[in-house]
Amino acid sequence: MSVTNRLLVGLLALVTACAPVGGERYSRKQAQKSLKKLEAPGIVVGEFDLTKIVDGDTIKVEGLDSSLRLIGDDTEETFKNEADRREAEAGFEAYIKAKKGNSTRPVKGATPMGEQAKVFAKNWFAGVDKVRIERDHPAEIRDRYNRYLAYVFANKKGTWVNYNIEVVRAGMSPYFPKYGNSRRFHAEFVAAQDEAKQAKRGIWQPGAPAYPDYAEREAWWVARGNFVDAFRKEGEGKSNYIDITHWDALQQLEANLGKEVKLLGTVGDVRIGEKGPTRVTLSRRLFADFPLIFFDRDVLGTSGISEWKSEYVIVTGVPTFYENKHNKKKQLQIQIDRASQITLCPVPGLSIPTASASK
Repeated sequence: MSVTNRLLVGLLALVTACAPVGGERYSRKQAQKSLKKLEAPGIVVGEFDLTKIVDGDTIKVEGLDSSLRLIGDDTEETFKNEADRREAEAGFEAYIKAKKGNSTRPVKGATPMGEQAKVFAKNWFAGVDKVRIERDHPAEIRDRYNRYLAYVFANKKGTWVNYNIEVVRAGMSPYFPKYGNSRRFHAEFVAAQDEAKQAKRGIWQPGAPAYPDYAEREAWWVARGNFVDAFRKEGEGKSNYIDITHWDALQQLEANLGKEVKLLGTVGDVRIGEKGPTRVTLSRRLFADFPLIFFDRDVLGTSGISEWKSEYVIVTGVPTFYENKHNKKKQLQIQIDRASQITLCPVPGLSIPTASASK
């Protein structure tokens, strides 16, 4: 099956799954039209009626079944309950410290700057009826939580302006390359963030009621973004380099059955088998993650993958089908026999096991 046909099959599965029960199902002709949009230069999805501002980096539009998660942005959270709001008002520093607790990594939490980011979004989109949605890559359609990944443009005085970049320029969001640098607007995001920092806007204003650890966050995000970038560049034009989050990843794996692939993903669940193998998943979609199978506990330990939960890894291996002997269902998987099959993303504060580099 050709790449175009595999894309079409996957798109048909996606759009029909999203169709309302009892509603009209996507025809093959409609899917071809949608596929053409996805593959067109600029990757323009279309224009949609704006229906809701959820917060500074999430909006909803008419015609798409889920909210839009804005690529390259990560505004702080809005308050979801009065207890948090009162605690933050009573003492923001103590509130943030309590939110982090014993976590060794930066954490998310509601802040007054999160509220300001939502106000900024509402003001920026005031008077805007339609927005234009574009993608960063044709296969990057939804995130793990089913939200559409998008750049959102609004027509401002006859010019289409990219909100994703403007919210960074305003200091309401940092540039957020945690899941990979922007393919299309990396330089613009960096320039917008530099401008906001120099002007001390929003979260960059000294004493702002915002996360106090952006230096730590940025070092972490940049390391991840560069790791993903390196994978993308190395895999250009190679069909066996697969990002597990791409909507056609399983079709790509199936097309490479019995052949070696390099698979990019973040570590999800780790289930130690008491009698059987250990199962480590790469995060793909809720309830549909991809399994890596370890029969050797020493290989599991020296690979370091158990300590890399939620972080990026590159897996080198051969995809195969496993058939469940009870229900006869088949599932794609990759068996890990050597620690060298796992490449860990460098993460500030985490030490890569030396054994995994030498085996």
